[in-house]
Amino acid sequence: MATAHITGEQARNRVGDIVEGVRAGTLDLLAHVEETCDRIDEIEPHLQALVPEEGRRQRMLVEAQGVLDRIGISPGLPLPGVIVGVKDIFHMDGFITRAGSAVPADLLQGSEAASVTRLRQAGAIILGKTVTTEFAAFAPAPTRNPHNPKHTPGGSSSGSAAGVAAGYSPLALGSQTAGSVSRPAAFCGTCGFKPTFDRIDIAGVLPCAPTVDTVGFFTQDVDGLQRAAAVLCHDWQPPATVEQPVLAIPEGPYIDQVEAEALEIFRSQVAMLEQAGYHVERVSALGDIEAIIRRHRLLQTTEMFRVHAAWFSAHEGLYREQTAATIREGSDTSDEDLQGARAGTSQLRYELEQQMADRGIDVWICPSALGSAPSMDSTGDPAMNTPWTHSHQPAVSLPGGHTSNGLPVGFQCAAAYGQDERLLEWSRGLEHVLRDGG
Repeated sequence: MATAHITGEQARNRVGDIVEGVRAGTLDLLAHVEETCDRIDEIEPHLQALVPEEGRRQRMLVEAQGVLDRIGISPGLPLPGVIVGVKDIFHMDGFITRAGSAVPADLLQGSEAASVTRLRQAGAIILGKTVTTEFAAFAPAPTRNPHNPKHTPGGSSSGSAAGVAAGYSPLALGSQTAGSVSRPAAFCGTCGFKPTFDRIDIAGVLPCAPTVDTVGFFTQDVDGLQRAAAVLCHDWQPPATVEQPVLAIPEGPYIDQVEAEALEIFRSQVAMLEQAGYHVERVSALGDIEAIIRRHRLLQTTEMFRVHAAWFSAHEGLYREQTAATIREGSDTSDEDLQGARAGTSQLRYELEQQMADRGIDVWICPSALGSAPSMDSTGDPAMNTPWTHSHQPAVSLPGGHTSNGLPVGFQCAAAYGQDERLLEWSRGLEHVLRDGG
């Protein structure tokens, strides 16, 4: 299973190319679906990014024909023919939600997720359910990294990130409770967007920790993120113009967590941005990162315990041991401690945004993960993503080069609460420098 064999098709599988090709009639959508299914048949036994589905090809062809029929009536469909993978914690009509677990599936079902419905209405074609870690927690899933099968694609949105990187679909839904969009995007070499908390309707998605659970998604480029965000995010209003942002590195204990090689790559990218004309501040920030991570962990494990209390009581033996340990960890937290952890989300946001206002900062920049993807024994550490999830701020992970072992790393950007539109527009310019050398 050579690397190029897994990832080589992605360059021609971008959201914008599909949309424009279908609208112009230059892309044979039925042939595109057939080619996609052929690719899945060839690669999926090795990658394991999808929940198995009988009759996937025929179902997708029927959906594709339905899109072609709709195009004549509604030529303005925003995502016509875009194939989308859906993380298996999202309820979806016609599919069973299993959430990567052996817990009886009949306990887990619900109405279709609002985000899935929006994508269908926009003309998207459902690829199917993508593999997740059990209940979007920490126990590794079987999905492999498309760049090297000995390494993890990250968690918990494992299958969504790997599927986009492998060319299964140009768009895939995921969710982030700590780092489950940003980190897999980095490990798999795709773009990932975690919007402002609650900017995308979470209805119809199995909860993990409702105070911080956020719907996000993966694409091949920022243009794809913007097209999908316009469909998925509440009241999306693209800015008419944006000025070049002031960037800032949160120096100190937070950045110091990053592995030496990944940090060297990040510093070289910062130099590229400065050479391209970006102003980069160095700001002492997130000095209490260890306390932030502990607080977030308490919040996540406690809320997960409370979400799963009834199921866990009846079916504890069916949970994977790592998931069960996480749930047990949250069982003894007092209401007072939980409320303190929840209050910490707004306090952290206030502190970060106060620094942004004082220094004229538009975007925090940092590595998306501590390094490249570890082995299959772990899904990686979300330490670099946790502050932005905890503070409910929007964050983007852009492809950020490769380490010496050939695995991707990511370049992470975070903006102020509610500044999603501006963050993605700013990310276009950053992407141009990082991906194309300016």
